[in-house]
Amino acid sequence: MFTQLSLRLRIFLFFCLIALGGTVIVLGALYAGHGRALSTDLTNGFVFAAIVSVLGIVALSAGVWLLFDENVAKPIEKLSSDMRARAHAGVTGEVDTGAARYLGDLAPAASAVTSALTETNQSTIDLVATETQRLAAEKDRLTALLTEIPVAMILVNADDQIVLYDGQAAEVLSQQGVPRLNASLSDYFYENALSSARQTLAKTGKDVAFEAMGADGQQSYDMRMKPMDGGGYMLVVDDSHAEISPDASRPLTYDFDLLDQQAPASFEDTPIRALTYAVFDTETTGLLPHKDEIVQIGAVRVVNCKIVEGEMIDDLVDPGIPIPPASTKVHKVSDAMVVGKPGIDVAGRHFHNFAKGSVIVAHNAPFDMAFLHRHKGKMGVEWDHPILDTVLLSAVLFGASQTHTLDALCDRLGVTIPAALRHTALGDAFATAEVLVKMLPMCEARGLYTFGDILTETRRHGRLLEDLN
Repeated sequence: MFTQLSLRLRIFLFFCLIALGGTVIVLGALYAGHGRALSTDLTNGFVFAAIVSVLGIVALSAGVWLLFDENVAKPIEKLSSDMRARAHAGVTGEVDTGAARYLGDLAPAASAVTSALTETNQSTIDLVATETQRLAAEKDRLTALLTEIPVAMILVNADDQIVLYDGQAAEVLSQQGVPRLNASLSDYFYENALSSARQTLAKTGKDVAFEAMGADGQQSYDMRMKPMDGGGYMLVVDDSHAEISPDASRPLTYDFDLLDQQAPASFEDTPIRALTYAVFDTETTGLLPHKDEIVQIGAVRVVNCKIVEGEMIDDLVDPGIPIPPASTKVHKVSDAMVVGKPGIDVAGRHFHNFAKGSVIVAHNAPFDMAFLHRHKGKMGVEWDHPILDTVLLSAVLFGASQTHTLDALCDRLGVTIPAALRHTALGDAFATAEVLVKMLPMCEARGLYTFGDILTETRRHGRLLEDLN
């Protein structure tokens, strides 16, 4: 019967409970104090009555607050976060009204609004899917044409950041590091030859042929720099020095929004959509960062709020110690699988290169980062990247009282982790990247537009990670 009452009446009943309970407590305290006054003295009786009244009212207020928090405040918080997820993160499905059963007509009204929004969004999604299919077909045709051209191509914006590379260019870039969109070209080639070619290009406006030295100082490449309308340029790498396989696949990796993107002044002032994120996860021999070791590192990159297809690492790591059977049962990495694999010094540097210029993202980041920090001397690197933790971001968006495991977050945001990939480094990294992509628009809806805004909010929930670890 109580579920049929209106929200206003329920809140009124909370105040009635405070008033009635307070009256009963005060009358009871006066009665007890009166008895004490008759048996001892009047002052002791009044003091006793006052103490009992104060303690009773405090206890009553705490009890009423717990009832209100559990049946009103928390359900409202959950309902609002569910609505934001459907409005800004593309989550579909009905709103869970079970937890909000005592909120009167608020839950059904919220459900009706989100259902209407879902129908509208579905129509938009269908239109976008049709257009995406058309663009994909055009991309396939372009890729097929590029296959006939025996050179590698890289598009670079006015800030010398990579906007596009094809499959053969990926082979060239991988000889000097990990191919990455939005990375500086000087991460792969010596700057002096590039700078000289850019100056000549600016003066003549015509193609410039030059020889570039790889960042490793060991390989040279014959290149041509071609100007592009609107700024930036194209690099064409001949295959005579690059040792490009003639049968190399030619998939395109690109984001043309990077053509107009300006280099950020600082991470804190950069809009969250303009940041590059390296989302990673590790599998380990155990749960003690001060003594256990990493056995697998998986990572993906997020650029302009999109997971970059093809930019990932999935490295098995020789931990140098036996992997306990209990750990293998969880992540399926056995001693036999890591025999002959790189140690943490090599694998750590590989991920450090992958994450260069990015915000590092992880679910419960202190745990994974503790392993990397412990071995930074072996790696010869400093882990000074900005860090974003999706546990804390979840607390900001959904409230600290909710569950913030990766499974709970995926369920809340409609992200599916295939069973075969759960508790694998790459599978969990992909899942974390997917929930990140869905949460960033929700952050903007909350007025959190820059990375500094998010840091300010997440720091308020730091105790969550202390309790988790």
